[in-house]
Amino acid sequence: MAVQESVDAFHRGRFHLVQPAGHGHRAGMDAMLLASLVADNRVVRVADLGAGAGAAGLAVASRLPKASVVLVERSPDMAGFARKSLALKDNAELATRAEVLETDVTLTGHARVAAGLVDNSFHHVIMNPPFNDPGDRRTPDVLKAEAHAMTENLFESWIRTAAAIAMSGGQLSLIARPQSIAEIIAACGRRFGGLEITAIHPRAGENATRILVTGVKGSRARLQMRAPLLMHDRPDSHAFAPLVDSLNNGRAGYSRLR
Repeated sequence: MAVQESVDAFHRGRFHLVQPAGHGHRAGMDAMLLASLVADNRVVRVADLGAGAGAAGLAVASRLPKASVVLVERSPDMAGFARKSLALKDNAELATRAEVLETDVTLTGHARVAAGLVDNSFHHVIMNPPFNDPGDRRTPDVLKAEAHAMTENLFESWIRTAAAIAMSGGQLSLIARPQSIAEIIAACGRRFGGLEITAIHPRAGENATRILVTGVKGSRARLQMRAPLLMHDRPDSHAFAPLVDSLNNGRAGYSRLR
């Protein structure tokens, strides 16, 4: 049976993504918010860990013309979608600055280096790891389950890899559930400092559903909690707030505090 797929436009058509249709993980706002955390006009290398079909990494490349991106994905199926995305005619320019690396983010030491994740080689490391609690009701969709279900010590293993492959002074950026904040801070430990955390709320008065976290390798600066980000600025509207709409469509980056 042929696998169903779709080709979807992001950043108002500046790039397109081949994604599974009717099964598996489909990229959306989380990936675009994650991509917005990379605000760097230099010539930079970016690693997108757990890239899936490549939404966040390609969003970075779409907005930053000097950035090159490595889409790191363990699942052969999702890595295949990422390769199809790079092969699209509409993505021809981005394909010159992006590549797919099919490997396991949790590899360590010589195995990780041999797989292509070399020490001190990236200016930015971004990640949107599986962050659903293992106790949550599991979907029968295996591809979606792999993308969504958290494994034991996930943040420790993923952030350990991020610290190994990031250059000194390199930036870690991630999106997760608020319930994981303690694990994220612990995993960053002395690897990444100067943490900045932004809680994302659907609307004013509603609990946060996501957090954005950035940190700098080797920094000893103190943690800062940024002003909350509201997805919708009116209680009766499903339209995105202006800033969120700009981030979603690649018109702005959500840069670190200076």
